[in-house]
Amino acid sequence: MNLPNAISLSRLVLTAVFIAATLVEATFGPWLALAAFVVAAISDFVDGWLARKLGMVTAMGKLLDPLADKVLVCAAFVYLSEQGLCPVWVTVLIIAREFLVTGLRQIAVEAGQVIAADGWGKWKTAMQLTFCITCLVWLALSRSESQGAVADFFRMLSHPYGWIREPSMWLALGLTLLSGWNYLRASASLLRAK
Repeated sequence: MNLPNAISLSRLVLTAVFIAATLVEATFGPWLALAAFVVAAISDFVDGWLARKLGMVTAMGKLLDPLADKVLVCAAFVYLSEQGLCPVWVTVLIIAREFLVTGLRQIAVEAGQVIAADGWGKWKTAMQLTFCITCLVWLALSRSESQGAVADFFRMLSHPYGWIREPSMWLALGLTLLSGWNYLRASASLLRAK
């Protein structure tokens, strides 16, 4: 297993840590969840960059990288919906898009074709991660007694009615739907094929 694939695999492990941390009642639980999510999100960019830079793009990597991304993001959105920070219908649409794209890619593979990732997908991921991290920061700070200018600054930035959370959620949703539509359009000929 090469380094980029090991990083992708570690993202699945970090997702398990994130999920376990959300179940911890103690004050450090939300902080551990936030830390695991942020490290996993950073690894999402690192593994792809390394694979391209070092010429280590493999079939396993092509499977592991998007799988790890989807599991991480879906886990976070389900948790945030459970916490009342994200409407359930938004989470359902985001997860549905992931299933749709996975299915379309499978159909393309069986037809001997590749549906290339579109540029909107990267922006979609960035907005989803921004929204999730903002919500996780809010949860960590609201459940701790952290005081001071830095804590107050991050409380202000991550507040549910602040200027980051709502816009990033709507942008994430819009880009998710746009990206899903682009994949659907790109695979229209496959879906019409007999």
